[in-house]
Amino acid sequence: MSNITVPVIRTPLPGPKAKKILERDKRILSTSYVRPYPFVAAKGNGVWLEDVDGNRFLDLMAGIAVNTTGYAHPQVVAAVAEQAAKFSHVCFSDFSSEPQVTLAERLNEMAGGGYRVYFGNSGTEAVEAAIKIVRYHTRRPYILAFTGAFHGRTLGSLALTSSNSKYRKGFAPLLPGVLHVPYPHPYRPPFGAKPEDAGKVVIEYIKHLFKTKLPPDELGAIIFEPLQGEGGYVVPPAGFFQELAELARMHGVLMVADEVQSGSGRTGRFLASQYEGLNPDIVLLAKGMGSGYPISAILFKEELSSWPPGAHGSTFGGNPVAAAASLATLDLLQSGLMDNAYQMGALFREGLRGLQDDFARLGDVRGRGLMIGLDFVKDADSREEDAALRDEVARRAFEKGLLTLPAGPSTLRLSPPLIITEEQVRLAIEILADVFASF
Repeated sequence: MSNITVPVIRTPLPGPKAKKILERDKRILSTSYVRPYPFVAAKGNGVWLEDVDGNRFLDLMAGIAVNTTGYAHPQVVAAVAEQAAKFSHVCFSDFSSEPQVTLAERLNEMAGGGYRVYFGNSGTEAVEAAIKIVRYHTRRPYILAFTGAFHGRTLGSLALTSSNSKYRKGFAPLLPGVLHVPYPHPYRPPFGAKPEDAGKVVIEYIKHLFKTKLPPDELGAIIFEPLQGEGGYVVPPAGFFQELAELARMHGVLMVADEVQSGSGRTGRFLASQYEGLNPDIVLLAKGMGSGYPISAILFKEELSSWPPGAHGSTFGGNPVAAAASLATLDLLQSGLMDNAYQMGALFREGLRGLQDDFARLGDVRGRGLMIGLDFVKDADSREEDAALRDEVARRAFEKGLLTLPAGPSTLRLSPPLIITEEQVRLAIEILADVFASF
């Protein structure tokens, strides 16, 4: 898509124009916004982002795994322009139109079939809709979630989120009936278990809850990330979610897969759940499905569609321009981007693991496809989390023209556009090697 080959840093960071905008930002915008480092975007091309001072960066964050097809992909731009020239809004909650119906059919097929589809605007809206579907259909009061989970920051989804206590501080009481269990983290196993037992101890703990605190016939759903995102890009032990799904089926409990970050081809398959051989009752999509245009989808099994017209709705959900962007994104995923994500992810992880011998404080390299986590530690033996080191790595990478984002207590997440090439992957590894060598 472009002949750009390297980052270019023309000014001290932030540059003069960025400084002025950030000063205005600080005066007028909500203090709830996070600014991990002083980057102010101006334009993008492929996997490259340029700031307002003309500094050029290789983007390994994709707007938190959103810009699936990179910046200004011609097929996405053309689809958006064509739809915008026809109409950009009617309100899909009231009146049907063809782009959204086609998108729903495509999503159902790619997810394995048997689903109905509801459209929203964001991941947290998808979670809220899922909570309502679970409550309405099962009439059960409890939902089980995992520590480390991020499901959104509106009040219902916030009750499920537990990746960082700062998200919840000051907002209680939250939605009642939510319980959390540890996510089976192989690098940091719960309950002091061995890594190979990380999944087993969690299953046993859930069974213990069923006996002591959580009546299984009052549990409506288990919501899970098949590859945990904000919690640190954690890959679960093989077979864990199959065993959990079997336990859920025994008690009539719904399985809700939050694929907001891990879906839409990011892991090399359309859904990360597909690695686990799962057939979730409900699947949640957002972030990358629209290549930067705001849209979310809730896929729920036909038998769960018991709510009547008007039980849920959204003025902007399923916006036709965003739907057009999503259809173009699906075309690109199926014509090679998912395969590229799988191949480039394997190359990325192999190269990054090769850096561990020279930088032992890079404790773990994990992920699937182009959803990769680098976990930084104070020393390799204790595996004690080192958030300060992670943040400094991100800052120094930024100064060398590489954009990354933190996740979890001590993880740096790499989630580039799925169009990234082998040459760009090797360049990113080289830049990170230089960063590590600077410590």
